[in-house]
Amino acid sequence: MTRDKPLRLRFILNTFYSGPQAWFFLADDRGYFRDEGLEIEFHEGDTLANAVPRLADGLFDAGYGDMNALIECAAARPYAAPVAVYAMHNRSPYTIAVDAAGLIRHPRDLAGKRLVSHPNDAAWRLLPELCAVCGLEASGLEIEFSDLPHKELVPLLLAARWDGMFGFVNTLNAQAIEAGVDPAASLRHLPWHEFLPSLYGAALMVTQSLRREHPQQVAGLVRAVQRGVADTVADVDAAIDAVVRRNPAIDRAANRARLVGTLGLEMAHPEGATLGLGAVDPVRLATCIEIISRAKGIEPPEAPRVFDPSFLPDARSRIRALADR
Repeated sequence: MTRDKPLRLRFILNTFYSGPQAWFFLADDRGYFRDEGLEIEFHEGDTLANAVPRLADGLFDAGYGDMNALIECAAARPYAAPVAVYAMHNRSPYTIAVDAAGLIRHPRDLAGKRLVSHPNDAAWRLLPELCAVCGLEASGLEIEFSDLPHKELVPLLLAARWDGMFGFVNTLNAQAIEAGVDPAASLRHLPWHEFLPSLYGAALMVTQSLRREHPQQVAGLVRAVQRGVADTVADVDAAIDAVVRRNPAIDRAANRARLVGTLGLEMAHPEGATLGLGAVDPVRLATCIEIISRAKGIEPPEAPRVFDPSFLPDARSRIRALADR
């Protein structure tokens, strides 16, 4: 559906322009938002988790945020929290990376160790959940926060300044490549999807006011993003071109690897074959809400305050090719 005057949306990203956001930019370049009567104003963010409260504060209309941080926000601010309308990551991307040459092979092996994280990193925020499941005492960990880019942190990790580092699997792998490090040989991951398989990751989110006042445009936003994802799957290099047009300084090879890795891990959960990308399993979401609420000591929000499936494309038209790639 089109409008005489496009509806302009302020859109908060999870980080600086990078490979795993490529579908948004490809959709923009190919006019998919315009086809839906939308004009998207992208803004770089600083973490996936931080996008959620910025949407709740009304600073943006839509964004790319963490589903798990959204559960916390929906519990604390039920009438202000945004709502997820398209689950981009149907498998959790979070990890603690350690030196592959070391002896740490399970989260329990981190007892008494030193870890580093970006402030408010989505993986770090989920440490209580990991500790609860794995029998690790969080108070026994020494955690340092750093604003250094991951490509500088990875060499320091391998030089034994820390024993582990919070982040996303594919982000850390790509940043290792930028640092001249082979991630397959040098990093071992303790991935959340292995220990906390119920958790989701990033999702397309909108404010409650946008959902209430412009439901047709929210549906159009979802359609346009899905078209961008489909085009990204079909032509990764064209998608990376769209990122480079916005951030010419990025390492193209590392961001291509990061995008390919995201498609193959975070977006390839087997449930995608049955539900299609974008949808969530209600039972799994309820389990996720329960795990986070128990670990954080919060009142569990109702599932409809976290995810609204009513804007999803028809089940027959959803992307299923990524499942178990």
